[in-house]
This record gives sequence, C-alpha cells and structure tokens, in this order.
Amino acid sequence: MLRARTVSGIFWTFLEQASKRGISLLVTLLLARLLLPEDFGLLAMISVFVTIASSLMESGIKQAVIRKKVVDQDDLNTAFYANISLGILAYFILYGSAPYIASFYDEERITLLVRVAGMVVLINSFHIIQSAVLTRDLNFRLQLKASIPASFISGIVAVFVAYSGGGVWALIVQLLFNSLLLAAFLWWMQNWRPSLSFDFKVLKELYSFGYKLFLASFLSLVAKNIYVLVIASIFGAAVAGLYYFAHRIKELVIDQLVRAIQKVTYPALSKLQDEDERLKEGYRKVLCVTTFVLFPCITMTAALASPIFEVAFPDRWSPAIAYLQLMCIASLLYPLHAINLNILKVKGRSDLYLGISVFKKIMTFSILFVSYRFGVVGILIGQIFLGVLAYLPNSYYSDKLISYSTVEQVKDFFPAFIVSAIISGVAFWAVQLSYFPPLLEILLYGVLGGVFYILLCFVFKVPGCGLFFEMVGGRFPVIRKVMPKRRHA
Repeated sequence: MLRARTVSGIFWTFLEQASKRGISLLVTLLLARLLLPEDFGLLAMISVFVTIASSLMESGIKQAVIRKKVVDQDDLNTAFYANISLGILAYFILYGSAPYIASFYDEERITLLVRVAGMVVLINSFHIIQSAVLTRDLNFRLQLKASIPASFISGIVAVFVAYSGGGVWALIVQLLFNSLLLAAFLWWMQNWRPSLSFDFKVLKELYSFGYKLFLASFLSLVAKNIYVLVIASIFGAAVAGLYYFAHRIKELVIDQLVRAIQKVTYPALSKLQDEDERLKEGYRKVLCVTTFVLFPCITMTAALASPIFEVAFPDRWSPAIAYLQLMCIASLLYPLHAINLNILKVKGRSDLYLGISVFKKIMTFSILFVSYRFGVVGILIGQIFLGVLAYLPNSYYSDKLISYSTVEQVKDFFPAFIVSAIISGVAFWAVQLSYFPPLLEILLYGVLGGVFYILLCFVFKVPGCGLFFEMVGGRFPVIRKVMPKRRHA
C-alpha cells in the first residue's frame, strides 16, 4: 500500500511541478519582454523579507504535523490556529518594518511594495494545514488540481498588468493572486475543516519538534537571501534584478524538481522512521534516481544557457547568462543536501538539523565576506565552494543515523555525475564552436546530449538509470514496502 501510494505521489508531484514550471516559464518569458531588470530587482529586494516572514508564520508546524504518526482533530485545529496567529504576527512585524527596509535600500517605493506583498503571509497561513493533511495522505493529485489553475490564472493577470505598464506591480499581483487562488481551491477541494478547539499541550508537542526546523529554515532563508541583499545594496537594483532573474530560471529547472522529491519522500519514508535498514535502502534508491535525473538537467542547462537566452529573452538580460551557468554548477550537490537533511527530519533529529544549519550559515557568511569583493561572479564562485563544503556535515549524520556514509553516497552518485559532466562539457564547447541558429543548437545538442547520456548510463550500468526506468515501467518502484536485498554497482 505504501509502495503504490508513494509511486503515485511521485508521479503526481512531478506532474504538478512540470506543469507549474511550464506555466511559470511561459509567464517569465512574457514578463521578461515587458519588464526591466530593475523591476525584478525590486521584487528581489522585498522577497528577502517576505520569505523570512513566511518562515515565521509556518514555524516548522507543518513539518511536525506531517511527521506525526497519528493526528486527530485537536492536533489539526491547534496547528491551524497557531499558523494563523503567527501569520498575523509576522505580517504586522513586516508592515512596521517596511519604512526601515526602504531606508536600508534608499528606495522609497519599497515601503508600499513590502506592505502589499506581505499580505501573502496572511493568505498562506489559511491553507498550510490543508496542504499538510494532503501531504500526509500522499494525495498530491488534489494538490495538482489546486496549484495548476492558481498558477495559470495568476500568470495571466500578471502579464496583463505588465502589458498595461504596471511594472513591478505585475510581479506583486502575481504573488498575491497565486496565494489567494491556491488557498481558495484547497479549501474548496479538501474536506478537512477546523473546529473550535485548541490544545496547548498539542502546541507544545508540535512546536518542540517544529521550532528547531523553523530556526534552521530561518537561518537558511537569511543565508540564501543575503546574496540578493548584498548585491542590491552594493551594485544596485538592476544588477540585483539580473541575479534574481537567473536564480528564478535556475529554480524553474532545478529547485522545483528537488522539492518534488523531498515533498513525497519525507511523508512516505517517515512511516519507516523506526526501521533503519529499510530506511537506508529507500534513501539510497531515492539518491540514485534523483541524481540520475537531475545531474544532466543541471549541467545541460549550464551548457545551453547562451542559446536559451538568445532565443527566449531580450538582449538586456544577456549579462545573466554567466550568473545562471555558475548557479547551476553551485547547485549540483543541492539534491544531495536535500536528501540528507530529509533523513534528519524523518529520524526526528531537528536538533541536529538546526546545528548543521548554524554551522553552514557560518560558512556562508564567511565565504560571502571574502567573495563579495570580487563582484557578483566572485559571489557565485564562492557559492560553488560552499556547496561542496556544506555537503560534508549533511552526509556525516546520515552515516551516524542510518549507516549511509559519505563514501557510499559518492559511489552511488559519482557515475551519473561523471557521465553528465562529460556530455554537457561536449555540448558547451559545441555551442562555442558552431554557427547554427540558437534554437537549432538547443534542440540538436539537447536531444543528442540526452540520448548519449542514457546510452552511456546503460553501458556503464549507472545505478540510477536502471532504477529510474524500472520505476517508470511500474516494475520496480523507488520506494517499496519490502525493500529488496539487491546491491547496486
């Protein structure tokens, strides 16, 4: 039963992410032609603070609900009202801070933008638990039905506002409409409704696990967004817009896929939290399949970044090409970070999760303190070093908790990494040397790269390759209720 629901969850979550990415990509293409880098820069400036406020609103309670073995109405009621209360608190803090944020950036428009965009925090607080209930049940199909129309309608509205000369307000409207519609659709489609009960004992139980995740998430968000804050304050809104735009494209290709895998494997493997051997085998297969799929996506995006920008975006966005390429390289180990951190959450070690987060943030700020002196490119090269260094503590605790050591993980993902690096390296140099039209380069090198990648993976028996196609064929799901004893080469 767990096997069938997990595979179904992976399918619907990937379909959701693919559909949302397709819509987001189309909207981004249109908005890039209608807006300026400065408009995206203003959004980047305020998103730092709105995202942190959203983290305060959620406070790890959703993850605690998902992980809890048994939940009842009192648990859900308590979590629901706690999220709304925290959402109100977070919004008022954001509202009062808006003038100071504007003063920091020396940009008067920021005050109103923060206060309007900050309403997203309030709206999201009303559907956090609906989403948690669906995730616990591995019901990602219903979440797909809610998220796709929300993304589509909000995208249409944003393009209309941009076409009408709304500038940065098109991006703000898109955020608000997407959150509002998603909340409305989830309430309409999902059966759970809150009742008038609240249990402080339940809140203490949820928060004792969740607050460490919140602190870790808060630190991660600060560290992640500190780059935009530093770039905007030193180099200006236009450069921040280019950086933010490249980051947005990278997210469409990479981050959403990783989140899809995290979203499904966390609740599914939480049910095996007391069975270390099966948990290790499950995570091993997740790592193999994830890296087999994502490594070529990441490296080919970097290799084909130049023709992609030539085809899709006006010339004013071309400085972001190098940013995107470096971001892709820095993101190569991101799937491994996510998988290892999920192990800590599944095992209930939010204390270790927080400790690792603190350690990695110290590394983040230390590297940034040195790298910002070399401009945006220096900052991105610093992120590459950080990605490698931060992987070590993540994998260390996976060894301690489920005996999945760093050496074992490297053996599992390294073949896919080498093959994808070779294929993408050839594609990159082919782009530099050829004189084909950009669209033909994307199609030719993209298709040939994908075909040769799969062929080489079959030839060299890359573990994730066989697992992936067996999963797709329905014969060998990534996560099974009874894990096989088979060893992978």
